[in-house]
Amino acid sequence: MRSSRPSKRLSRLGSNSGPGVAYHRTQSVRTVLNEGEDDEIECIGYKRSVLRVVLCYIGMIWTAGILWLIFYWRADWKLKCMAYQVCLSEATWVLIKDGYTQNHVSKVQRLTIDKDSGLTREDIKLMLRKDVLVNSHEFRFFRYQKLKYIWNPTDGVFSKLRALDDGVKSYEFFQQLQGLSEDEQRKRRFLYGENVINIRVRSYFVLLIQEVLNPFYVFQLFSVLLWFSDEYYYYASCIVIMSAGSIFISLVTTRKQSVMLRDMVASSHMVQISRSGGECLNFELSEIFPPEPDSSLVASSPMVQISRSGEEFMVDEKKLVPGDVLVIPPNGCPMTCDAVLLTGNCIVNESMLTGESVPITKTPLPNNEQEANVIYSPEEHKRHTLYCGTQVIQTRYYGSELVKAVVVRTGFSTAKGTLVRAILYPKPMDIKLYRDALKFISVMFGIAAIGFIYTIIVLALQDATAREIVLKALDIITIAVPPALPAALTIGIVYAQNRLKRKSIYCISPSRINLCGTLDVVCFDKTGTLTEDGLDLMGVVPAENARFSKMVTNIQQLPFDNLLVAMTTCHSLTRIQGELNGDPLDVKMFDATNWTLEEPTETESSNFDMLMPTIVKPPGTVQNYNETVPNSDFKQVGTEVGIVRQFPFSSSLQRMSVITRTLGEDHMAVYSKGAPEKILSLCSTKSIPEDFHKMLVGYTKQGFRVLAIAWKPLDPSLQWHKALKVPRDDVENDLQLLGLLVMQNKLKPETTPVIKELIAAQIRIVMVTGDNMLTAVNVARKCGILQPHDRVIMVEALPPDGIKVENITWTYAETDIPPESPSQETSLNAIIVQMEANHKTNYHFAMGGKSFAAIRDHYPYLMPRFAVSGTVFARMSPNQKAQLVESLQELEYSVGMCGDGANDTGALKTAHAGISLSEAEASVASPFTSKIPNITCVPEVIREGRAALVTSFSMFKYMALYSVIQFVSVMILYSIQSNLGDFMFMYIDLCIITVVAIFMGRSEAYAKIVTRKPLSQLMTTPILASLILQITVQALVQTTAFFVLKLQSWFEPLVPNEEDYYANIKCYETTTIFLVSCFQYLIVAVAFSTGKPYTKPIYRNYLYSGALVVLTIFTTIVVLVPWDKLENLLELRSYPVYAFRGVIIGIAVGNLVISLLIEFGVVPRYWLKYILECMWCRETKPSRKFNAVEIEMENDPEWPPLEGASYPTVEHPAEAGEDNGNSSKELLSNQETQTGVNEKGDGVSSTQF
Repeated sequence: MRSSRPSKRLSRLGSNSGPGVAYHRTQSVRTVLNEGEDDEIECIGYKRSVLRVVLCYIGMIWTAGILWLIFYWRADWKLKCMAYQVCLSEATWVLIKDGYTQNHVSKVQRLTIDKDSGLTREDIKLMLRKDVLVNSHEFRFFRYQKLKYIWNPTDGVFSKLRALDDGVKSYEFFQQLQGLSEDEQRKRRFLYGENVINIRVRSYFVLLIQEVLNPFYVFQLFSVLLWFSDEYYYYASCIVIMSAGSIFISLVTTRKQSVMLRDMVASSHMVQISRSGGECLNFELSEIFPPEPDSSLVASSPMVQISRSGEEFMVDEKKLVPGDVLVIPPNGCPMTCDAVLLTGNCIVNESMLTGESVPITKTPLPNNEQEANVIYSPEEHKRHTLYCGTQVIQTRYYGSELVKAVVVRTGFSTAKGTLVRAILYPKPMDIKLYRDALKFISVMFGIAAIGFIYTIIVLALQDATAREIVLKALDIITIAVPPALPAALTIGIVYAQNRLKRKSIYCISPSRINLCGTLDVVCFDKTGTLTEDGLDLMGVVPAENARFSKMVTNIQQLPFDNLLVAMTTCHSLTRIQGELNGDPLDVKMFDATNWTLEEPTETESSNFDMLMPTIVKPPGTVQNYNETVPNSDFKQVGTEVGIVRQFPFSSSLQRMSVITRTLGEDHMAVYSKGAPEKILSLCSTKSIPEDFHKMLVGYTKQGFRVLAIAWKPLDPSLQWHKALKVPRDDVENDLQLLGLLVMQNKLKPETTPVIKELIAAQIRIVMVTGDNMLTAVNVARKCGILQPHDRVIMVEALPPDGIKVENITWTYAETDIPPESPSQETSLNAIIVQMEANHKTNYHFAMGGKSFAAIRDHYPYLMPRFAVSGTVFARMSPNQKAQLVESLQELEYSVGMCGDGANDTGALKTAHAGISLSEAEASVASPFTSKIPNITCVPEVIREGRAALVTSFSMFKYMALYSVIQFVSVMILYSIQSNLGDFMFMYIDLCIITVVAIFMGRSEAYAKIVTRKPLSQLMTTPILASLILQITVQALVQTTAFFVLKLQSWFEPLVPNEEDYYANIKCYETTTIFLVSCFQYLIVAVAFSTGKPYTKPIYRNYLYSGALVVLTIFTTIVVLVPWDKLENLLELRSYPVYAFRGVIIGIAVGNLVISLLIEFGVVPRYWLKYILECMWCRETKPSRKFNAVEIEMENDPEWPPLEGASYPTVEHPAEAGEDNGNSSKELLSNQETQTGVNEKGDGVSSTQF
């Protein structure tokens, strides 16, 4: 999907140096590649400097490898230090900046054109349509995310290496039906490489090195070495064992995932191709392009025998190159490349790519004069394209003609390769939680620096040795900075992912689970998502002589006429293993006729001049192809109809058509079926009933899905070979309306309860569908998206047409469904309601896809208002669905999307949380896939997202307090030349912290979705207030315990041992600080376990609560029971007075009360937030952009416009679109407009009648 708007980065580039001028010169230092596409990147040229390289290596040696580590983590820093910017024509390295502000480095390679390749400059110019050679014998390229970018010296830019999917006209494919010769194939393979999808499966040794060099483990290694040097042998050994176990699990998991992905995309098949010229020979393939390091091919390439005599022969799929001609076998085959179909039809299962389980019919690329010069595009011509990764179930061909397709893309350039690249290089999510966590770690580094200086000063004043000062000062850093914090934040996500999996909801992007907890808006597709997949046929309303008859509910009672023939032929059904397959709507329509569909044999096809791939027959038909049926006897029982050609359904055209021939007829006929407004535009006005508009509105307002059917006879001179090439537009005109097909689309029983649950939680619901406007509004009312008292304003935006100025017309639809039947006489004004004084109450905008596009193009400053108040978006194309999600995201909404079909794929990928209803366990079409085919998965995902999010916050606060508590303990003990003992650290870190970190995330989601959403970022007043207050309390409690100890009459202060520092551990001070801090770790664990309303209460997390109880009991026993063996193990000094043990318990209880009071009594109160904001002199502003738009609309007395209000054409300044429509109210004006039903709502223009 192409981006609908330029990126901000691209806009900045253009503003600095003009609109793209500086980026297409040979001397340019930087350029923008893939401009306007989703994978738009900025490319900057660099060339290494010998002096800089030498200085960097010297720096690596002087810093003991620290600089090398930094360069390993940040390759872009390494490039900037070792190289300087040069023009791209001289660059040996490129710095690539993607659309997510991430930097990548790639080396510019040179490939020499030698004699063995057989290539010449003319060959390359012919294949690439441009001259890319440098010095007449080599070309330059770099790799980025598995794709090659070739240097174009003429334009001075790198460009993506494309094959036949770029700039090729339709007629050129038909010139390649003979296939490529061996010499041509070898040349193309030299340029494009093998047709393989390489998945890098690294060895365990390489994975081990990469894992150990992770910043977390590097810091852990530094800490362990420091602890060993400081003689904390037991503690350091335990950490080493735990880290080794963690690394082992990570290695096994990472490699397992890589192997699973490799096996998922692995393919090794023999394919049949057509080759022109040459002789029979054997050869073995060798890869020309140098392979990427650590990559492995998914399968071997065997020796094959290839015939060069112009006949078809079998080759290994890896040898395919763009331009090869595939021969698709009758029983189908898996597609291993992208290819454009040229002859015959194919029935294809594309569920692997789109999640759509209904087989799709692929038809040949049009081959006629009108479309000969049309540029081929795999996206625009997807009905003629066979995609890699899909399964061709069977083919249809005419007589002895083979089904052929030309390869257009191979390897990672294919549709399957693109999706695999999306998995290998996922879109980074801007999750504030992790960014805020890194900020906090930076703050802790600052605190550690203060502690570092404090330790040096204190120990220096105590005459400690230099070694001791260094070790203790560095130890402060390992204590104050929690290196496990980023890892701890993912624990809740892992548990949530497992719980979702048990509920048949699968996630391939775990980082998005937290985002589900912040959803403000959920967009739903209608058909198959809110409503049942299948449609029940309500009946047909025949139209004859420009008049509608009564609805016929029993289709078998229809006379044998054109309407019945249309219902039996105008579809894309096929038989697969004897079962009728195709669109559920087509299946229902065809089954209602009781006709039969047959896939004829070659002998049967010959009776229809070898042109009938499908035959339909009425019940009781006896085959007799030798008898001729008179033309006048059309209604004779037993007549068979053959489908000559199919024009497949197109979402942009909103219709499908077929060319048929009835056995014995001397002419063919065309039948069309589709959206009423589209079919109406193709019909002769003489055949359209006067009450068409009223009839259509009546049915759609009741929620029925209505399709129109039309036909016309074709010229008898049109022969079958011409029919296969005739342009679609030549036959889809001047049609005769046959009637309306009325389908009932029932709501799924789970839909209404889920919608009510989400609305009760104040989560906004938006319906985005390709169906009719009034049908969508009716379904929205039935399921509760629109309440009975809510007003619906249907918006129609018209672009300028050179005569009529652009304007927006507003029509208020009535709220109640009329009780009378639509066939009864009803005034058109019944659906028009004039809003009077109370027009601002509970209104919703509804608009069609064309109006949506017009507003984006001509009224961008109004788009925020429609995005905030729009509820029903009908007749939306797949691209427009994704654009709507983007518009909501621009207003800082957190957006979810739930859909079931291929038309929703773009929106599912764009949304923060896309949920696909699919049978697959994991679909690459969206981050979440639910095997339960209803929307009950949406509240489940939201609940688990909220639970994971608050668990992550709780874990963050706990890890922060853990570091601070231990930091305070060590600071106090350093002041008396003591420290915690080896087993003290072990008990704290291994028994308390590790257990809490593992089990805290097990808290399950709360059953109810409450109105108040959880906080979405760490740097907020409640969390900061909680952290600051808790840190203060824990520090004061430890300090209080320390001074209370000193006030005891029996207290003997520590007399430091200057020779043996570790003899200072066993003292009253260390014992008291250790015992109090142990209780503090448990207290904050309880305080930060939030429970309702996002997770179940702490006591429902049985392992967690049980562990806390056991640890609390054990710690209490250590305090109260003077057990010599245990005290010696932990290096505790027994108190001479037993009563002081009770004092410690009392301090702990007081600490518990204060901490709980802070978390549940102070922090949640709004007055605290108000006081802190006043103290920090903050002005109360709308928290997000959509809040500002809501306030603006509320304060605008002229919004929403009254009936008929319109916006005239104005030159709106560019900056007006940046203030979220703040100046849009100035452009409101009331014009006299023709009052009528929204033309996009019912699909019919009132001016046509």
